[in-house]
Amino acid sequence: MMANCGKFVGGCMLVATLAFAGAGFAAERSGPIAQGDTATMLKEAVAGSWRSPANKARDQYRHPVETLEFFGIKPDMTVVELAPGGGWYTEILAPFLYAHGSLVEASSPPRGNGPGKFEQKLKADPKVYGRIAKIVPFSPPQQVNLGPDGSADMVLTFRNTHDWLNESPATLDAVFEAAFKVLKPGGVFGVTDHRARPFADALQSSKALHRIPEDYMIEAGLRAGFRLAGASEINRNPNDPEDINIHRLPPDLSGPESEHAKMKAIGESDRMTLKFVKP
Repeated sequence: MMANCGKFVGGCMLVATLAFAGAGFAAERSGPIAQGDTATMLKEAVAGSWRSPANKARDQYRHPVETLEFFGIKPDMTVVELAPGGGWYTEILAPFLYAHGSLVEASSPPRGNGPGKFEQKLKADPKVYGRIAKIVPFSPPQQVNLGPDGSADMVLTFRNTHDWLNESPATLDAVFEAAFKVLKPGGVFGVTDHRARPFADALQSSKALHRIPEDYMIEAGLRAGFRLAGASEINRNPNDPEDINIHRLPPDLSGPESEHAKMKAIGESDRMTLKFVKP
């Protein structure tokens, strides 16, 4: 890892900082939540005081406990989270894996010389994030290496696949292939994203609406070598007609104010939740 520090100084400095902070809490093996069965630990992580009221308000649409249980997460796993954005799911994964697991964040390299907002968030609360194993630079299609082959139990991505498809179908395929490589046999690639109408033109719906048809996503997983182990309706929203740009819906409400009441009545987007397994 040190060989790459010349290019990713901010990321390497963060890894060192987090490692140092984590060492300071090595004796605190229980971490920020109590140890117990998976369901109880997930609920405690979701209820954590470090999560903002705005983030907790979205649990009704994103169903983090049910989603992670569906993917089969366990507290002793090595988990890679792709493109964490502002860290909505990181706030849950980091404390859940704190004591016995390992969390790897595959995040866009920070712009400029200083740490990005996501890195600042992690550094600001070492009691929650201090045991994150590392951050790897991830910027498809140029940077997609997630770690040594066969080193992870689970790879997760939440509402990101349409961005990679917008880059190109080959970019989306490269992400699936990278997830396949880093996973152990039997490892899980968990995917959620905004759902387009069945058999819609994938690239057109992705660019115009930020949505992908579920059949296209399944085909992408099969092309990479995965088998589909399950498709859940946990994050389904039957009120969503699936033909609206997702940014017009909550929480963004990017359209005119005159439509906000209608968009709020629909709620957040209808989402597919797919569990792929590496044979």
